[in-house]
Amino acid sequence: MAGTSEARAVADRLAADGIDALASMAGVTDEPRLYPIQTRRGGFGGEDAQERFMITGKFDTVIDATHPFATRISSRTLAIARRLGLRYLRVLRPAWQAQDGDIWYNVTTREDVEKRVPKGARVFLATGAQSIDEWSELAKGRTLFCRRVDRTNDPFPYEGSWIIGQPPFVLAYEMRLMKTYAIDWVVARNSGGPTRAKLDAARALGRPVALLERPPMLDCDHVETPDEALAWLTKQDA
Repeated sequence: MAGTSEARAVADRLAADGIDALASMAGVTDEPRLYPIQTRRGGFGGEDAQERFMITGKFDTVIDATHPFATRISSRTLAIARRLGLRYLRVLRPAWQAQDGDIWYNVTTREDVEKRVPKGARVFLATGAQSIDEWSELAKGRTLFCRRVDRTNDPFPYEGSWIIGQPPFVLAYEMRLMKTYAIDWVVARNSGGPTRAKLDAARALGRPVALLERPPMLDCDHVETPDEALAWLTKQDA
């Protein structure tokens, strides 16, 4: 289950070891980078369709390296794997930790964000374009700027605008973005991984961050790195 930098690294190692594998991507970007193993894109069409796909594919192991906040697909995949008797591993990179100078407010719900971010704020909403419809309450009395990878003809639904950008993002770019849009607050999810530059930029500019905490960990085997994932797989096959 792919779509993250960890998934790509796992795929690289599987290909290097000659392991028969398939990467499944949600297909939310128009031009994803290619994987070195067989790849499918798009949703499954529901739980029953996903289960049929996993049966037809004759898989014996699932390595779930989806986004840390992709709770619905991870929970569903784990349930299917258990019904089918497949091995399941969750690859979950470490969460970000605050550094000296960070102004972070850890929150657990969108309602917490709405209570924390004051009216009149100009907000960099770094939670992904797919979640934009969930922020209608935050948009009341605030100006939102939401980043997305692909250009769109869809109008921005609130006061503010889309920001089009292709990762990776570096500190200087993120600082320039926040100055250009006169950002007062950053709203982000504690995804961990290589996209921390927006948080570093907020620290450098003295901007507060409402940081959504991660959902609870699934009750399953899990590791933090691609190397650990391959070590787990090797141990299972021993």
